[in-house]
Amino acid sequence: MTGKERRNAVFHTIKDSKGPVSGKELAEKFGVSRQVIVQDMALIRAKGYEIISTNRGYLLNAPQSVSRVFQVCHTDEELREELYVIVDLGGRVKNVMVEHQVYGHLEAELNVTSRRTAEKFLEDIQKGKSSPLKNLTSDYHWHVVEADSEETLEEIEKMLKEKGFLVEEP
Repeated sequence: MTGKERRNAVFHTIKDSKGPVSGKELAEKFGVSRQVIVQDMALIRAKGYEIISTNRGYLLNAPQSVSRVFQVCHTDEELREELYVIVDLGGRVKNVMVEHQVYGHLEAELNVTSRRTAEKFLEDIQKGKSSPLKNLTSDYHWHVVEADSEETLEEIEKMLKEKGFLVEEP
């Protein structure tokens, strides 16, 4: 294994770990000294990855998020309320997707992260720049929603259901 391959493997070991990974553990796993691991960390950091050294080992400082796909259906008048439900509970609407009978899968990036970005999106729709993709499929569509935890996604799902926006599997 070359040094570059080892550093790549070390990075992925830390990235995929549920907790800190000790230098000793990495050294044993890759058959090198702890000093080599320290040098590898410096080179990995130099590539722009934020590796944090703790007293229990190395961690990758990366935003943690989870995502879920929600199938929803609502009118144009309810679009603001749908977006507000998601962002007010801490979600981020990454995209919108529809399945068109002729064109197939259509998807557009939204990145609605707050009421402010929701309002900007809605303003563009109202100015006639375009119309929502959901209008192609009788208001049925999907969103990938990101959040900081599964609990947040559960809250979002519960509220979408309460509002009557969530399409439930038969």
